[in-house]
Amino acid sequence: MNHDQFQGILHMSYTDHIFAGYHNRLTELAASENPFAKGIVYIEGEYVPLAQARIPILDQGFLHSDLTYDVPAVWDGRFFRLDEHLDRFEKSCEQLRLKSPLGRQEIRDRLTEMVAKSGIRDAYVMMIVTRGLRFIRQYAPEECENFCYLMVMPYMWVMDEQTQKKGGTAVITRTVRRVPPGAIDPTVKNLQWGDFTRGLMEARDRGAMYPILTDGDANLTEGSGFNVILVKDGKLYTPKKGVLEGVTRKSVLAVAEKLGYPYVLDDIPVELAYHCDEILFVTTAGGVMPVTLLDGQPVGNGEVGPVSKALWKGYWDAHYDPTISFAIDYE
Repeated sequence: MNHDQFQGILHMSYTDHIFAGYHNRLTELAASENPFAKGIVYIEGEYVPLAQARIPILDQGFLHSDLTYDVPAVWDGRFFRLDEHLDRFEKSCEQLRLKSPLGRQEIRDRLTEMVAKSGIRDAYVMMIVTRGLRFIRQYAPEECENFCYLMVMPYMWVMDEQTQKKGGTAVITRTVRRVPPGAIDPTVKNLQWGDFTRGLMEARDRGAMYPILTDGDANLTEGSGFNVILVKDGKLYTPKKGVLEGVTRKSVLAVAEKLGYPYVLDDIPVELAYHCDEILFVTTAGGVMPVTLLDGQPVGNGEVGPVSKALWKGYWDAHYDPTISFAIDYE
């Protein structure tokens, strides 16, 4: 990266980079009379508008969070890293002894079809497999008929445009720690959000937007549904244990390698968060999300840093890479 390119990234406006096109597409979607434009769900063999979707009240995914799920995204009419999300989804099902009634290719085909039917060009996509109507305290896992639900809806932002531009606020939680891996495997994507929800409440009680949870042994884990990356002297640090192996984090680290930023995947002490130059959160629902205030104190100089900006731009540019994304035929 030459000096002019670096300076361009340093002074760029995030909204100039992706949000202008996004807002145009959002306006077009709002004007659509398509019944699926606000979301479409595959449930019990049928496609229904999101607002009309219903699940059986006895579904163990609802009653006991006995399920796994995954969330890929569509950006500007292109599915991003769908096959990697499907890989993780299949692995999670296997670990929980769940078997999707829909095979991998059918899930892939149906999701693509659902996006096309909806006309949504920037989409939050969800695939869920639940235990079904039988409780494993009464039945063996293999005796339970598992259910599969698929959902496509307009893209969701964990951090909105204006906050991404200036950076969000976060705390390292004091009253709640991350559920230990020996209790709930964090590499299996799940909806057992008791610790995350408590963390969000603590963050808001302390005047911040987002929590970062620790493992109880002075190491960072993750936030409420996102991976955490610290930047110190041009090097990235991100926790290895007690976290979801995020596809978005993988994408961001790939961008870092391309830009020449080294990274460390290991135990990351809490103390480093208070002395780092930049903090960013990464997740499918928001991409790269800079944090400029931690526990009420500025991170670095209190502004979105140059590494965060470079990773932010590289991440969104990667959505057009044909080796990891593909265009959807909306005709």
